Amino acid sequence: MDERFNRTGYLLGEEGLKKLNNSRVIVFGLGGVGGYAVEALARAGVGEIGLVDNDVVSVTNINRQIIATEDTVGKAKTELFAGRVKKINPTCKVNEYNMFYLPETADKIDLSYYDYVVDAIDTVSAKIALVENSFKAGVKIISSMGTGNKLDPTAFKVADISETKVCPLAKVIRRELKKRGIKGLKTVYSEEEPVISCIGETENKKRIPASISFVPPVCGMIMAGEVIKDIAGINDDKK
Repeated sequence: MDERFNRTGYLLGEEGLKKLNNSRVIVFGLGGVGGYAVEALARAGVGEIGLVDNDVVSVTNINRQIIATEDTVGKAKTELFAGRVKKINPTCKVNEYNMFYLPETADKIDLSYYDYVVDAIDTVSAKIALVENSFKAGVKIISSMGTGNKLDPTAFKVADISETKVCPLAKVIRRELKKRGIKGLKTVYSEEEPVISCIGETENKKRIPASISFVPPVCGMIMAGEVIKDIAGINDDKK
């Protein structure tokens, strides 16, 4: 057992750790949610991680994104996270996809290559396409719902999309997946009523969601935790 993962092994067992080391997980969206999911997956010993994002770090990311600092502004998120993962676990294989995932670009990634998909995308059309394509490929997927305009990190829950409530994004995704006959999507969502901000800038006549340092990261960690426990077989033991 690699010494850096000894304490993880004490919890998951040698077999669970081996399953993680042999697993392939791909994360879509490397922002406040997805970035922390990558961090937790790497530190748990996942053997291969795919990174999907076409964005560069902005100064406005510094309030909530783990990779964002004064020194990284303007740099590609996929490249930064690839380097960070390697510093955490040099034996982890990292696949970079510097692209914006949309229905028209979806064929650039073979989802069937991976064991688990982490959806931390903000765009509705992209989320739906990713869910659809993951189901078609027979790959497990966990999807984050809205984390903007939230202040209570204890309000997150893990549930099937059909059981979600309160979250505006979950309502839209729930409706769209129902139209497509898709059932059984595991999600992480918040039951906190969105905080209505009277400040904030507008972008294309739409108000930019407010965010804070301690909410999106919690969602990302919960998502990673579910992936890790599913792969290691811990969640199976609780069923």
